[in-house]
Amino acid sequence: MNLNVGAIVEPVSGRRWDPSEVRRQVYSRMASYQALGLAPGDRVLIHFGNRLEFFAELLAVWRLGGCAIPVDSRLTPYEVTTLATAAAARFSVTNEDTDADTLAGLGDVTVLLTTDHVHRGPQAAVSTSFPSLDDDALILFTSGSTGQPKGVVHTHRTLYARWIGLQQSFGVSSFERTLCVLPTHFGHGLICNCLFPWLSGCDLYIAPPFDAALIARLGTLIDEHDITFMSSVPSIWNLALRAASQPSGGSLRRVHVGSAPLSEDLWRQIQQWTTIQSVVNAYGITETGSWVAGTSDAEIVPQSGLVGSPWGSRIRIMSTDVPDDQITAEAACAPGDAGMIWLMTPALMTGYFQRPDLTSEVINQGWFKTGDIGFMDDLGRLVLKGRKRDEINKGGMKVYPADIDEIVQQYEATADVCAFGAEDEQYGENVALAVVLEDVTPQ
Repeated sequence: MNLNVGAIVEPVSGRRWDPSEVRRQVYSRMASYQALGLAPGDRVLIHFGNRLEFFAELLAVWRLGGCAIPVDSRLTPYEVTTLATAAAARFSVTNEDTDADTLAGLGDVTVLLTTDHVHRGPQAAVSTSFPSLDDDALILFTSGSTGQPKGVVHTHRTLYARWIGLQQSFGVSSFERTLCVLPTHFGHGLICNCLFPWLSGCDLYIAPPFDAALIARLGTLIDEHDITFMSSVPSIWNLALRAASQPSGGSLRRVHVGSAPLSEDLWRQIQQWTTIQSVVNAYGITETGSWVAGTSDAEIVPQSGLVGSPWGSRIRIMSTDVPDDQITAEAACAPGDAGMIWLMTPALMTGYFQRPDLTSEVINQGWFKTGDIGFMDDLGRLVLKGRKRDEINKGGMKVYPADIDEIVQQYEATADVCAFGAEDEQYGENVALAVVLEDVTPQ
């Protein structure tokens, strides 16, 4: 695993590790883990994220051939116990914020504080061979608060494939100083927003995720650290556009928005706030190593649902009537016709951890069934319509919630909106809305 990383900074606390300090922290942890008996293939739960220590733990585990499992710190003790049992984890590394009740349910898992590595005293750098490209590197759990968790397994090969594909698609110059305000326990925040630029030698500024106070001073934060790139989700921009002043330093070069539908109106507002044209609607999911497609600099004209061209992947749109084992070019939908989005990418997960039943439902002949509905336009660009499971069937008429949301968001009094299907005796389903209104004082 490459240690030619950039600096890593916590802009809120002011802590900073330059590359030499990152290497020292990683080697210290490697020696500590080896003293505890960590062996290739062991799985390690990391109970905290968005901290300098998280990335040192991650690289140390990888260099020793282990598999890292970032844990959402908001999970209940029951959820963490379920996850740890399902993952058959051997180690669990925590910080001072980890709840004691959470640790009590981990059973035979070896638990240590991230500060324990330092307290063991000076450690000599250990000699170890690099892990195999096909060793499990990362398991990201996407569900499991009730029942069996679903863990997305990525190897070193699939992760490298994602990062190499992104470098080939648009290089790394725009990512010189990258800000992450997303959590590090899912693909968008970890694989692409953090690890892609940082392991390419760029500096990473890691902040607490979804922190309202931080988002309210986003423009100032960007200016203070000359941030050149950030990625986020539409909900963060809904807050920033209302609460944060615009950056004035002109450092931003590129901005990605993903993980949820991006309307044309919000897209244009983000361009205006950032004062740059290069605001990209990035499409991807954890199973594909996150970003697989997006708009290029030359074609960024906001359009609701527009994703753009593939980044190191192939896309096919198939009618929902076509069997999953017939994902052929001949059977694909014509431009403009909506259907199920299938992806083929060398960054595709190897499967769901110990769940071949779930894996076989979504992977067929190397193609991944996303569950998203969309179409290819006449220019060969992907346009999203929504998710199959979100589709509202009103008496046979297919209604996509994202389309309804976009219309309602255009009204000035709308702070947030969510369209969904509700049972209806006449139509089977009808369109329902939950709307949050702005606090508008009557004139």
